[in-house]
Formats: sequence, structure tokens, C-alpha cells
Amino acid sequence: MVDRYLRFTGTAPGRFLTRRLGLPQPAALKRWSPEHPDLGGDLLHRTAGTSDLDLGFPGLTSAVSENALAAAVLDTTGVRTAEDLAEVHAALHPVVRSIAASGRVVVLGAPPDPADHHQAAAQQALEGFTRSLGKEIGRGRTVNLVRLTDAHAAESTLRFLLSPKSAHVSGQVIHVAAHTVDAPADRDRPLAGRTALVTGAARGIGTAVAETLARDGARLVVLDVPSALEAAERVAGRLGGGACALALDITAADAGERIAEALPDGLDVRTHRVRRGAGAAPARDRGDGRHGGAGRREVVWESRSTYLARHRTHGRPATPAEDREPLPPVAEWQLAGDVGRRYGAASGDRNPIHLHPLTARLFGFPRAIAHGMWTVAHCLAAHGTPAACFVRADFRAPVLLPGTVTYAAQGARFELRGGRGRIHVTGHVNPLVSGTFDRG
Repeated sequence: MVDRYLRFTGTAPGRFLTRRLGLPQPAALKRWSPEHPDLGGDLLHRTAGTSDLDLGFPGLTSAVSENALAAAVLDTTGVRTAEDLAEVHAALHPVVRSIAASGRVVVLGAPPDPADHHQAAAQQALEGFTRSLGKEIGRGRTVNLVRLTDAHAAESTLRFLLSPKSAHVSGQVIHVAAHTVDAPADRDRPLAGRTALVTGAARGIGTAVAETLARDGARLVVLDVPSALEAAERVAGRLGGGACALALDITAADAGERIAEALPDGLDVRTHRVRRGAGAAPARDRGDGRHGGAGRREVVWESRSTYLARHRTHGRPATPAEDREPLPPVAEWQLAGDVGRRYGAASGDRNPIHLHPLTARLFGFPRAIAHGMWTVAHCLAAHGTPAACFVRADFRAPVLLPGTVTYAAQGARFELRGGRGRIHVTGHVNPLVSGTFDRG
């Protein structure tokens, strides 16, 4: 797909305008292709703390050359104290700016030791470090933390993270347990000989997932609803490699049995897309929790993503905030026009409606508006919160920037009002007691 905004920011006028308006300047990611199967540069290996981990990963070097750095692998499995954390900074600081665009930083850590609180605290601190570095490093570069005890078991994980295939994976903490690993015969096609089923694969994300699995050698079953059969057949024909289309409503009560009948040799990989409220259920596992009849296949990963959706609520109707007595004012805040740009830089949420009057007008706002999460966070900072609490906030009207608002609070309740008593946000803070809370 053509990314017109990316192309625009690559021109001189585009760079000038986006910088002046505070808009993001995305980097062109280096993705995998048969012509570019690797990152193309040196893989630097550094160590912080005392470690006896033997990586044995091909291409790693401890010497810094004049060539561009494709990645830096930092072994922090020996970091056990707060003092050792200084070595993490000392190891990466001199080289992090030398990592090329779309490069990688992989930090190798150890599982926190419950018997050693110093080690556990130091290793836990690495999570915040990698996520912060991942947010700041920019230029399409990624940062991930891999917790491991056996370098051999993590070989495939490192191979993935140090390749263009991981272009969109950053800020993650990956746990690798010690186990016996059988290396694939063809590392470029690690799923060769496996069968993968992707639901909703006739279009969109489902098609992209199917293409990725086929690229890695899997035989694909392209499943979608009967009305999308023609599109599913086109996708299967394009993928080749024995791919086939299967028309099936995954929400049907007998969906699992019908999939099992269509795949008598079993299933190795299953990805299932669920739309909120669809009531879909994935294919049922056989009695021992394994797929197929070979007895060697088992579920290794499942996930479900839930996104915001408009839906009917069934709770008791709330009293309109406008009909309540106003809460006593506590403070008046003068909000600057760059609040949205500053919060966007910190959070990564650079929605144009928050950045500048010109970009906000494109979406029907007279001026830029404050981020909803910034507004609530600012109110909570003034209100104060107990160690464990339940917070509910209801957004009534956008906060225009620059602007003047009044923060009011009484007991557990708070609200933010603008001119003429217009309500922007109402909310309440209830402490959690013995694992329960009152939603108010």
C-alpha cells in the first residue's frame, strides 16, 4: 500500500511543515523481502555485569568497526544490583546513536529471582529501561528485552528479533524457558511441512497474517464466512503451496467438528480473529488439549484483542452531570496551546486534533483539543489517589487549547468545567478494599 504521508514527509516541504506543526515524521521501515533477508550490518555484542552466557549466535562481534551497526545485543543476565545498572548505560550509551535506521537493540535479561530481592529489582528495572529507550530511539529502530536462562533455547527468538521480520516488534518483554530445540531444516522456511489455519483471511489483517505464514513455508487454510468464499479462494490461489479455502461461520456450534473433518491430518498453527460482540469461539481442541491426530501438536499461543466499540449499556441511568449541584471549585488552570504537542511527544499519541489549530480544523474543531487521558491524569494528580483504587471518568466536551478551565472536587468526585459552566469531564475515585470496589 502506498503511504502518501510517509512520502510527503520525505520531501523538503513536507519535513518543514511537519516539524513546524509538530506532526510525526515516520521512518521508512526496513521490512523483510527475498532480496533483503537480513539487516545488513554489524551485530555488536556487549555485556553488563558478570555473565557466563554463551550465545554462540553467528555474526556477533564485540569490536566496533567503521561499518554501520545493524544491531546491538546487550547481555545483562549478570546484572544483580542497582550498581550494575550503571554498566547497562555505560555499555549502550557510546554506540546507540551509531545503530542504523531500522536497527535493533536486544537486551538479554534473567528471570527475577524471588530469593534475591536486589537481583529481582535490578532485573525488573530493565523492563522500564527497554520500553523508555524504545520510545525515544526513533528512526524505525526497535528495542526488546528477552529473559532467558538457556541461550540455545533462545536462538530462534534472537534470529527473529535480529531480522527485518521483526520490524513492528518493539518495547516487548519476551520470556524464553529452557527446553530442547530442534532447529528447522530450512531456517528461511521454518514452518515447512506445517498446516496453518487463519480465520477471517479473505481480507485485511487476516490476509496479511496468511501471507506471512505462507512466506515461512506453512500450508494455509484460508477460512472465512460463506459470503466471502470467492475472495478466500483468490487469496488461497495467490498463496499457492497447497493452500485451500474453507467457507465456514466460525460462530457455528459445530465449527470445531467441521474444521476437524476438513483437516484429517491435524493442525499445527491457528490464528483466530474475533470482533467484539461476535460471540465467536475458536475450533475446539481435542480431549488432551492437542490439535490433530498425530499427538505431537499442541497450542503454543493464543491471543484475543478487544477494541473500543459503540454499544448499548445496560446499567442504571446516571444522573446527568448538568442536573447536579456544581462541585466546589479548587483551582483554575490556564492551559497552554502546546499541551497537546508536549503530551503527544511523551505518549506517542500525535493525533492531529491535539497538535495545532490548523490540523484540528481539518476534523471540525476550532482549535486543538487536549488529550482525554492527559485531562483525566491532570485531574487525578490534583485529586490524589490511594495505592489501589477504581477510577471512572466520563468525557462530556473537549477542552480547547489554549484555554482556562476550573477544577472542582468534593470527596471522591471531581469535575472539570469551562466557561459558562460547561462540563468537560466528571469522575470519581473509589479505593479498592479487600479486592472489591464500588463502581459508583
